[in-house]
Amino acid sequence: MKVGLFCLVENYDTSVNEAIFEQIRQVVYAEQLGFDEVWFGEHHFNGFSVIPDPSLLMAYAAAKTDRIKLGTAGFLAPFYNPIRLSESINVLEHLSVGRINAGFAKGGFAADSKHFLKSSDELRDMMFESVEAVDALVNQNLSLYHGKYIDFDGVDLHPKPLREKIPFYIATFSSPVTVEFAARHGYGLMFSQGATVQECVEMQKLYKEIAGSYPETVILRVFCVADTKEAAVDIAKPAIDHFIKSMRAASAQSMKPVWDEENYKKLLEQRYEFFAGENFLLNGIIGTQEDCIAKIKEIDREVKNVHLILKPATADFGESKIMLNTFNSKIRPHI
Repeated sequence: MKVGLFCLVENYDTSVNEAIFEQIRQVVYAEQLGFDEVWFGEHHFNGFSVIPDPSLLMAYAAAKTDRIKLGTAGFLAPFYNPIRLSESINVLEHLSVGRINAGFAKGGFAADSKHFLKSSDELRDMMFESVEAVDALVNQNLSLYHGKYIDFDGVDLHPKPLREKIPFYIATFSSPVTVEFAARHGYGLMFSQGATVQECVEMQKLYKEIAGSYPETVILRVFCVADTKEAAVDIAKPAIDHFIKSMRAASAQSMKPVWDEENYKKLLEQRYEFFAGENFLLNGIIGTQEDCIAKIKEIDREVKNVHLILKPATADFGESKIMLNTFNSKIRPHI
C-alpha cells in the first residue's frame, strides 16, 4: 500500500498566502515522514479551497522536495487546451525529475462551466477526449487519440518526458462509463473521499473484466486520530462540515442549462451525494489508533493496488502535523 497526502489549500481562518505556504510546508513534512505521494486537487471560484492552478503548486513543491511523488487529483481536463496541458505536464516531469502522476477529472461546478464556457452535459465526454489527446502527446504516441476536434498535424512538443510513460489516473464517482474508459486505456482510478469500499471493489472488478488486470487505485480519505472515537469525530466534524458547505456554496452558482429534467435530477443528486458529510465521516479514517488501523486494513484487504491518500480533518496546521506523525509512527507500522 502506498500512502500519501491530499492537498486542497484550505483557508479556514488565515490569509490565502499563509494557507498556500502552510500546504507546502505540509508537503515537505510528509516527505520527511516518508510518505510516498502527495496529490493536489483543483478548485476554482471559491475562497476556501484556493487551488486553481495545481501545476504551479506542484512546481514549487518539486523544488522543495527530493523524493515524494507529486500527483494531480486532478486536472479538470475539459477546461484545458490539451496541447498546453501536455506541455505543463512535461515541464513538471523535468522539474520533479520524473516524479509526476497525472490525474484528471471532469469538474462539474456550475461556475466552472459558466466561466470556462463549457456545457455541464458534455464534461465527461470532453474529459475523455482531452485525456486521450494529452496521453497521445505526452507519451508520444499520436495513434492513442481517436477524437475529431484536435489537429496534431506538425505538433512537436518540447521538452519530452523523462520517463517512457507517465502514469495517468481518472477520477470517478463510481461511474461505469468512466471506469470503462480508464480500463480501455490502462489508466489508474481515483475515488473521492465519500466513496465506499464496496463501490471501489465493484469498480475494480468492472475494470478487470475489461482490462484483464486490476488498476492502480487512489482512494482519498478524511483522516483524524484521537484518544477516543468520540474525540476524533468531534475534531473532524467541523472541518468536514465547513468543507461541505464551502463546496456546495461554490457549486450553487447557476446558469441556464439545456433543460433535461431527468438529467438535471441526476446531476443534483450526484452533487449532494458527492459532497455528503455523513459519507465522509462513515468512510473516513477517523477514530483511535486501533480504529484507524482496522479501517485501513479493511481497505487493503478488499481493494487491490491501493494508494491511500489522507486529508487531515482539522483547521489547525499544528494539529495536522501531529496527526500525520501519529499515523506514521503508530498506525503505519501495523498496515
